[in-house]
Amino acid sequence: MDLTIVGCTGSMAGPESPASCYLVRASDGDRVWQVLLDLGSGALGALLRHTDPLTLDAVLLTHLHPDHCLDLTGLRVLRAHGPRPAEGSLDVWAPDGAAERMARAYGVVRPEPMGGMTFRRLEDGVPLHVGPLTVTPYAVRHPVPAFGLRVEADGRVLAYSGDTDSCPGLAPLLADADVALVEASYLERRDPGRGVHLTARRAAEAAVDAGARRLVLTHLPPWTEVADAVAEAAQVWPGEVELARPGRTLQV
Repeated sequence: MDLTIVGCTGSMAGPESPASCYLVRASDGDRVWQVLLDLGSGALGALLRHTDPLTLDAVLLTHLHPDHCLDLTGLRVLRAHGPRPAEGSLDVWAPDGAAERMARAYGVVRPEPMGGMTFRRLEDGVPLHVGPLTVTPYAVRHPVPAFGLRVEADGRVLAYSGDTDSCPGLAPLLADADVALVEASYLERRDPGRGVHLTARRAAEAAVDAGARRLVLTHLPPWTEVADAVAEAAQVWPGEVELARPGRTLQV
């Protein structure tokens, strides 16, 4: 299983990266299966550098804030009106209400259904399967319904926090993960508020407590100095603090 970081900027697309979007690929011996974890603002164009979006097997949305889901509307356009219209329907796994939310985002005069997409509801702790990939969503702490996604294939585990603050769901999500891809939107001294995002320190604490083997910080907003986030996480994380960077592919 490998992970390609398509976009990783927090809260909005930034000067160096689109918003959240991660491409996960795994082979079952016959073919390579591809799923997207989030498809935030600005990410669809960057995705074209890495794969043909019409070959995706599923899209999973952690929550319905624009920086995690908005480019699904562009994918709808590509699938319906591109030079090679898509056949069949694409499964989109998301929190409840996603079909209505995306219809409003896509419609100009009135909500328009997202044709060619089948919306399926994520449920806390209930695994779903896409080819060789098993994905288990865990409810996390954010102002809107949100999930972290634990992706397993060939005995390896990628755990993606989505957007969250410290919460009980992080323990099973990150437990013994080979790669913990954890958001770090906040810094301890700068952002005292709770219930929205992790700080870099709290991200590292969650990964340590869960026994994760590798920590990759993501979702840093454009106004955060990378060095500050790394330094804060390094106060807790015993190994290298890695950073998500657009275009980077990691072997899980």
